[in-house]
Amino acid sequence: MSDPRITKMAQVLVNHSLGLKKGQKFVINSQETAYPLIKEVFREAIIKGAYPETRLQLPGLSEIILKEGADHQIEYVSPLTKLMANEYDAFLSIGAPINTRELSNIPPEKMRQLQRASREIMQTIMSRAAEGKLSWCGTQFPTNAAAQEGNMSLDEYTEFVFAACLLNEKDPIAAWEKIHENHQKYINYLGKCSELHFKSEDTDLKLSVAGRKWENCDGKNNFPDGEIFTAPIEDTVNGHIRFSFPGIYMGREIEDIRLSFSEGKVIDAQAKKGEDLLEAILDTDEGSRYVGEIAMGTNYGIKHFTKNMLFDEKIGGTIHLALGNGYPETGSINQSAIHWDLLCDMRTGGEIFADGELIYRDGNFLI
Repeated sequence: MSDPRITKMAQVLVNHSLGLKKGQKFVINSQETAYPLIKEVFREAIIKGAYPETRLQLPGLSEIILKEGADHQIEYVSPLTKLMANEYDAFLSIGAPINTRELSNIPPEKMRQLQRASREIMQTIMSRAAEGKLSWCGTQFPTNAAAQEGNMSLDEYTEFVFAACLLNEKDPIAAWEKIHENHQKYINYLGKCSELHFKSEDTDLKLSVAGRKWENCDGKNNFPDGEIFTAPIEDTVNGHIRFSFPGIYMGREIEDIRLSFSEGKVIDAQAKKGEDLLEAILDTDEGSRYVGEIAMGTNYGIKHFTKNMLFDEKIGGTIHLALGNGYPETGSINQSAIHWDLLCDMRTGGEIFADGELIYRDGNFLI
């Protein structure tokens, strides 16, 4: 018997996250392992009068391209992908990995090459989303591979996913609307502030957010959700930060990342493991050494680090910084082929100051 929460999840995704409407062209990107959710999302989209389509990624194909493909094949962008990015109304990406380490042995330069090739598509999607012409959402379907990454059984991980998505609530949409209201209190305060100062173990980082817009993350673009974010003014990031959780990039882990910034740019980068990949990521393009996002995680129901940033960046009591592309709706002008989130735990001794005033301590807002 199927879990009724899968149907509920599909209803929330179509009606709350994407706000799908009659006549809209809609594509679902995923793997065959997510079939139960794909089916219910497809059904709900049909009920809404939309035009749903599926694009399924089969395991092992990306590995073949990156290991055996010529440069022109790795850098090839399908006309179908371009058409969807320019003309479709909604996108849903459902993570459902069979093997999270499929690309672990791909040389960093190949991964960088692939990211550069997708830059135009990323820019198109983000620009259209900022203009309100496209809605998108990323979510997760429980699989054994994802459960193993999170050190859980499949049953435990399934409960973790559905609980984080608030699908155990009688009315999940109402629950996410309540989170929106709570977030807005912080956003109203932070929207009047100019400088933020982050302090924790091995971290002392200042940046300006003057004039930038804060985003209220309430289950629309990510599901589950639970963060508030903006983009710093590109050349104002100064100081150093240590990321207390591993950085995950295409299934590969980079441990104990330490970055130093001057006038917005990463000028020094160190890692205990994976430093070669870290340097390759930073050298992706001109924008990859600048910060496109600064955020605070607010989902205190997510307590486990699962090596999946969809969940991890939402952990209540953490902050995350994204290198690379910024979201235009925040006012960011940084462009890059990457948008790479890195996570810092603030729950023990972490502090945030806004215009010199202490507003956050030990993982909790004081405002």
